[in-house]
Amino acid sequence: MIIIANYLALNSKKDDITGRWCFSYDEDSIFRQLKDGLSSDIDVVYVGSLKVNVDKSEQDNVSQFLAEFNSFPTFIPSEIQKKFYDGFCKNYLWPLFHYMFHMYQSYCNGFDGSLWQAYVSANKIFANKIMEVFNPKDDYVWIHDYHLMVLPTFLRKRCCYVRLGFFFHSSFPSSKISIDILVGTKILKSMLNAVIIGFQTFDYACHFLSVCSRILGLEYESKRGQIWIEYFGRTIFIKILPAGIHMGRIQSTLYHLSDFNKVREVSKQFKRQKLIIGFDDLDMFKGVSLKLLAFERLFIRCPTLQGKLVLLQIKNPPRSDAWYVEKAKEQASTISKGINEMFGFLGYKPVIIIEGFVPFHKKAAYYALAECCIVYAEQDGRIWFHTSTLRAGCSSSLSGAIRVNHWDINVVVEALKLAITMSNEEKQCRHEKNCQFVSSHDLLYWAQHFDQGLVFSCKDHGKKLCWGFGFGLEVRVLSLSPNLKKLSRNYIVYAYKRKKCRAIFLDYDVTIVPHDPIVASPSPEVVYVLNKLCSNVNNTVIIVIDRGMPSLINFYYQCENLGIAVKHGGDIRLVF
Repeated sequence: MIIIANYLALNSKKDDITGRWCFSYDEDSIFRQLKDGLSSDIDVVYVGSLKVNVDKSEQDNVSQFLAEFNSFPTFIPSEIQKKFYDGFCKNYLWPLFHYMFHMYQSYCNGFDGSLWQAYVSANKIFANKIMEVFNPKDDYVWIHDYHLMVLPTFLRKRCCYVRLGFFFHSSFPSSKISIDILVGTKILKSMLNAVIIGFQTFDYACHFLSVCSRILGLEYESKRGQIWIEYFGRTIFIKILPAGIHMGRIQSTLYHLSDFNKVREVSKQFKRQKLIIGFDDLDMFKGVSLKLLAFERLFIRCPTLQGKLVLLQIKNPPRSDAWYVEKAKEQASTISKGINEMFGFLGYKPVIIIEGFVPFHKKAAYYALAECCIVYAEQDGRIWFHTSTLRAGCSSSLSGAIRVNHWDINVVVEALKLAITMSNEEKQCRHEKNCQFVSSHDLLYWAQHFDQGLVFSCKDHGKKLCWGFGFGLEVRVLSLSPNLKKLSRNYIVYAYKRKKCRAIFLDYDVTIVPHDPIVASPSPEVVYVLNKLCSNVNNTVIIVIDRGMPSLINFYYQCENLGIAVKHGGDIRLVF
C-alpha cells in the first residue's frame, strides 16, 4: 500500500553545528497511525513532502536515508511549493470549500492561473515520485485530501489499471460552490480517475454526487449500502467513513503511570476551577473568535463563575502563512486579552491560550480533567460539546454532543451553562453514547474499511479491457467487457430496416473525413451518402465535431436536412 499525502508523517530537523539531518516518525500524524488499521501482511510506504526545505545538493542523500523509514520525499521547488500550497490550496480552494470566499473577498484575489499551474506541477512531481516505487501488479495507492486532486489523472495516464483510492478529508462544498470553481470540471474528472472516493460525512458525499450530476450528467446508483457511479465503463464507488481517533493510543496513554502524574500536575494548575478545553487549527474557519465571544458573554450573564471557570484554548501550529492565519491570531489575542482584563485577577486568568505544539500525553491530561470540549466549525454551522475525555468525527455522529448554531452567541452561552452544570448522571449518559460511537468508528476502523473498499472496488480490474484517451488533465480511461464484439454489418442493416424512427450520429473526423490535416472536407461520395440518408423522413442525421461552426460552413450547405453538433454539443443545430 502506497500512502500519498501532502506531507510525510515525519519530524525533520537539521543540526546547526554538524549539518546532519535528523528524522523521526510523527506519531501524532493520522497517516502514520492508519498503518495500525491495516493487515500486518501489508507493506506500507509513504510518499509526500517534508515540512522543511532541503538543499538540492542534499536531496539524494536525504532520499536514501528516508528509505529506512519507508518514506519517499517529493522535493518541490520552493517557488512552486509556495504557489501550490499557500497560494492555490490555502488561499483559493480552502476558502471555497468552507464557503468563505465571499466573506473574505478582500483577502482573496480570486482565480490566479499561475497558482493553478503550480498546483498541477506539484501534482506531477508527486506522480513522478510514485512511479519510482509503484508496482502495477501488487500495489494499491491511497491518495489523501484536496492538495492532490489532479494526481489520479497523472497516475491513470501512466497505468490504466492502477488500483487507486482517494479520501477527501476536508469538507466538500455544495454544487453551487463547486460550479463556481473555474477549474472545477477538470478537478472533478480527475477525481473520477480513482476507483473509490471517500468522504467524512453523508452530506459531503451527497454534494459530490450532486456536482457529478450537474456538471457531467452522471447519476449514481445504490444497493445494499453501496453507492457508485458509472463513468466511461468504469465503476467508481463512494465511501462514507469518518476518520476517527486512535483509541488504543489514547487508552494506553491514560493508563500509563507517568500520565497519571501529568494529570495530577495539571490538576494542581487549575485547582478547584472547572476546565473547558478547545483544540483548533489557527485559521479563520475554526471560529476561535466566536468561541471567545461566547465565553465572554457567559461571564457577563453569570458573574458568579468568575474565578471558577477557565477556557484553555490550544492553537495548533499554523500550516501555512496564508492571509487568514495572522488575522485569526490577532483577533483571538485581542478578545482573550479583553476577557482577562475584565474578569481576571491576581492568580486567575479566565482564558489561557497555548500556541504551538503540545505533546500528546499532555493533551490527554487536559482531556481527562475537562468538563467539556468545545470545537467550532464555521463551514457547516455546527458546534459540538461533549463531556468525555475523547473527541472524534463530526457533531452529527455524536449523539451525546450538544449541538447548536455557533453564530447565535446566546444559544452557545446556554449550551455552555448546560455543559458545566449538568448532573453527573447526564454526563455519564452522554459520555457513554459518544464513547460507543468513537470506539466503534475509530481510526483503525476507518483505515481497515477503506482498505477493504479499495480491494473490493478493484476485484474486476484484470477482467476488463481498458484504453486511455485524451491529453493533459482530460485523460480518461474507457473500460469495456472482454466479451464486447464489433457490430456486424448485417446486424446494422437489419436494425436499420426494422426501425421507423432513426437517429444517426456520425463523428466528423475519421468517419466523414479521413484523419488527415490535408483533407479538410468530405469527398463527393460521402456527401452523396449523407444526402441520401437525410432525404429519408424517418432519419435524423447529426454530425458531431469538436471544432466550431465556421470550419463546417461550406460542407453544411452541401447537405439538406443535416443536423450539426459543434464543440461536442456546445452548439447544436437540428433540422426537422
